[in-house]
This record gives sequence, C-alpha cells and structure tokens, in this order.
Amino acid sequence: MVLIIGHRGARNLWPENSLEGFRHTLALGVDGIELDVHLARDGTLVVIHDPTLERTTEGTGAVAGLTAAELAATRLRDAGGAGVPTLDAVLALLRDSPVELHLEIKTDIAGRPYPGLEGRLIDAITRHGLRQRAIVTCFVPEVLEAVRRIDSDQRVLASLDRRSAELLGGIEPALERFADIDGCLVAVEKSLLSATLDLCLARLGRGRLGAWVPNEPDDIAHWLRQPIRQITTDRPDLALAARSAAV
Repeated sequence: MVLIIGHRGARNLWPENSLEGFRHTLALGVDGIELDVHLARDGTLVVIHDPTLERTTEGTGAVAGLTAAELAATRLRDAGGAGVPTLDAVLALLRDSPVELHLEIKTDIAGRPYPGLEGRLIDAITRHGLRQRAIVTCFVPEVLEAVRRIDSDQRVLASLDRRSAELLGGIEPALERFADIDGCLVAVEKSLLSATLDLCLARLGRGRLGAWVPNEPDDIAHWLRQPIRQITTDRPDLALAARSAAV
C-alpha cells in the first residue's frame, strides 16, 4: 500500500503549516504529515515553509529576523488570527497520533543551512518521544549527513527535484549521494520521477522511494499504482478516497 503524506498539512485545503491545518489533516486519516522547520532569531524552531514571511503571513521580512514570540504574533493568512507556530506546539499536537512526521529542515534567506538546527531538531524529536515516528528531511545532503553524525539512528529522507539534482551533478550522482546515506528515503518531484522511475527503482527500490506532489485525481491515481513507498500531496483527501476505492 502506498502511504499518503499530507504536504505542509494539506495546503490546498487549509492554511499551510498551521495548527488548524495539521489538526484537520490528522482527522482525515493520513499516514503522515509533512512540515517545514526554520530557526527564529532567538534559537527557537518554528514551522513555516518560506524563509520570508510575505507569502503565507501578514508580515514582512526574514523568518530568522524575528523571535518566536514575534512570529507567534505575525498572523498567518486565512488562519483566523493564528500566528506562526513553534515546532514544540506542532509536535505537542501530533505526538499522540499514529502518523509519521516528515520534518523538513529548511535553509535561510540566502539558501544557507542554519547553524545548529540539526541538533536542536533532534533534541525536540527526543523530548516529544517521537524517535520512532519522525523522519528528518532536506534537499541538502550535507544537512542529512550532519543529522546522522549527531544521531546515527535518526530516520532521514532526501527531497530531490531537477534543480537540486543539477546542483549534485545530475540525477545519477544525486541518487548515489543519497543512497550512500544508510536507509535514506528519497522523495522525487513527480515530473522528474516520471522521467527516471526505472533508474530510481533500480538504485533505491520501492521501499525507499516517494513522489511529490501529485494533486489532481488522475495524477494521484497514477502514482498510487506505482511501485513506490509514498506520495506527498496537497490533497490527501483525494488520495485517501482514491486509495480506498482501489482496494
């Protein structure tokens, strides 16, 4: 059975990376929830996708330029006045559920990894008792390698699209780099995966491979039929319905 992971909660249904969105996505019955982690100015881990505030909030500027308290007071768009949540608040909401948690480490406004974020994230995972269910994800192989140096048992997942593959020398070198991280899952953007599915399966096997982000019914149905571990989608409601109908 292909697992269904709600992308940023379920960003096409509710405000992305919001407590409201995570709560509703959990109620759908998804297998996992994906979310994004940045570092606030005071060292607090916060949950938001972009390194800047303009697209998803009523604020402006860099996420890293504000404290967690200031980000909490920065209202998310269409979220009933809720602000940018801390990672601790999100993990407290989700920790008693059965779902996988895909925690993506983001980079700062200049595209650089945040110093020390990996260790802070592993500490948060441990404090919330989520070592068995949390999967740390990133586009940057050096970040995932740093995670494994801190905790050799931490589950990790590499995200890959055409741009990130090119930065690593192409799809084959990229797959080799991530395959060398023991047990690393790899989630590939769907158009790139369509073009390289046989190669990806040959290098990784179905148990380590995922697709992101199919959102239309036909596209979702297609990927649910493929020999992969998971799909990450903005419409987990459609994916769950399609998977149930196919049983």
